Amino acid sequence: MSPNSNPSIECVVVETGPNPTACVIWLHGLGADGYDFVPIVKELEQMGLPNTRFVFPHAPKIPVSINGGYVMRAWYDIKNVDLQRQEDEGGIRQSQASLEQLINDQIELGFKAEQIVLAGFSQGGAIVYQTGVRTQHKLAGLIALSTYLPCESALDGEMNPENIRIPVLAAHGEQDNIVLMERGEKAVKLLLEKGFSVDWHTYPMAHSVCGEEVVEIANFLKKVL
Repeated sequence: MSPNSNPSIECVVVETGPNPTACVIWLHGLGADGYDFVPIVKELEQMGLPNTRFVFPHAPKIPVSINGGYVMRAWYDIKNVDLQRQEDEGGIRQSQASLEQLINDQIELGFKAEQIVLAGFSQGGAIVYQTGVRTQHKLAGLIALSTYLPCESALDGEMNPENIRIPVLAAHGEQDNIVLMERGEKAVKLLLEKGFSVDWHTYPMAHSVCGEEVVEIANFLKKVL
């Protein structure tokens, strides 16, 4: 495990073996950091993944309105508990650009776009959706956990029609009171209407990740990578 930085964003990098043939860029949620999902690598590795490079970026530290302006790591500001009202579109698009840069960094290191999966939890998942449906890269897949689709009104004019071929795994907790499951369902419904192939799972949990979900993530990664 080692820190890695580029001009846009600092990351933690974990490789499960020499000469990795796949790459997963995984974005954390509000107030966490890149180390948050590092422990999941061991679990996934034990489930038979190919040698994989995991890139866990740190979100920038910014004041978050809904938390009284407290400075924390966040991919964008949240101004309303509704999440999709008063959206911080500028912050969302800035993080989208950072994620695009990370994708380009991995391609420059030798990975092909079709060897790269974007994964994210909560706020990180929102940036995965935002970027994954718009990018010009033909990625291996998207994993969106306990999240929702930001900037919905701009989707039709900005999505890359070619990306409907990118497989999507979406999962949500049925007792989630941070990002309501209805938000996750709404995102999946909209993507299905656009022609995306979305594998949707729900679990009896709150705003978190459970063991059964990790198994589903491993199965998805083995399939697309």
